Amino acid sequence: MSSFEIALILGMAVITFVIRYTLFAVGHRVRFNPLVARALTYVPVAVLTAIVAPIMLMPDGDGLQLTLDNAYLVGGVAAILIAARWRNLLATIAGGMLCFFLWRWFYG
Repeated sequence: MSSFEIALILGMAVITFVIRYTLFAVGHRVRFNPLVARALTYVPVAVLTAIVAPIMLMPDGDGLQLTLDNAYLVGGVAAILIAARWRNLLATIAGGMLCFFLWRWFYG
């Protein structure tokens, strides 16, 4: 690794640390508008959806695969249904993965 690459990595680490530390250090003093505070509660769901949806809908990265042989889609839909019905994180993860692996096993 060259000295430039090491300096670049260290610089990124310092910038990341400063941004996160600043929020932790002064975060308790910052007051948000109630509308902004309410909107921020949806950030984790939006980020997780942005990560998971492309994997579910385009597992090969070539385009949408909205077919029954797409185990990612079937497992994801099963997880959504389990989460909506029981609102239990462990049941959602276990049920979605079980459905995913069984679907892959049946469709080979």
